[in-house]
Amino acid sequence: MAIQVYFVRHGQTYLNRYNRMQGWSDAPLTEKGKADAKRAGKLLSKVDFDYLFSSDLPRTLATARLLLAADENTDITEPIPEPAFREEFFGSFEGQNGAEFADFLGGAEGYHSFAAMVGGWGPDKLKDKIAAADQYGDAEDHVQFWDRINKGFDRLRALPDGSTVVVVSHGATIRSIAAHYSTELDPGESPRNGSITKLTLDGDSTHVDFYNKLEIPE
Repeated sequence: MAIQVYFVRHGQTYLNRYNRMQGWSDAPLTEKGKADAKRAGKLLSKVDFDYLFSSDLPRTLATARLLLAADENTDITEPIPEPAFREEFFGSFEGQNGAEFADFLGGAEGYHSFAAMVGGWGPDKLKDKIAAADQYGDAEDHVQFWDRINKGFDRLRALPDGSTVVVVSHGATIRSIAAHYSTELDPGESPRNGSITKLTLDGDSTHVDFYNKLEIPE
């Protein structure tokens, strides 16, 4: 039997609102962000999930708790923190203005937004370019990123067959996962705050059932 996984992007934060690079750095949820989380919780109340994992960063944990509070059908009271599903780490570029960073890294090739860089280079090449440009050497390249993410998938695959799981995670992480396992998605399309992406894990295979939805398809 397969394992069904619903990835939820955290609610909007103030750094999202101000278009700042937000990887391992963090900011509180805005009022919109709290509403994003509650909306996702009401949508997932239709799903009888067995486990709720969350990145261990404050914005995802806050989203997960609001999600649970909005779901009248779950007996789960607390998310299980899982550092493997953290956001991509941007190193010394954390907190930088997103448009200015895109001009710095991608402007020479005509890319003036994060979405344009991802769409043009793909998620993994972009990670390597960010890592190479970080003078402190802290930003994750694609090998470091996937080594971490794969540990999270190992944990999911170790769950009992037939499990249904919710994972609260991050925009670049969810986009990277979806683009890795599907060639049909536009990698420049970022998951919206509070959106849901569903994967099916069946043996060694991983299938993206839907991506970046604000409603759960029938």
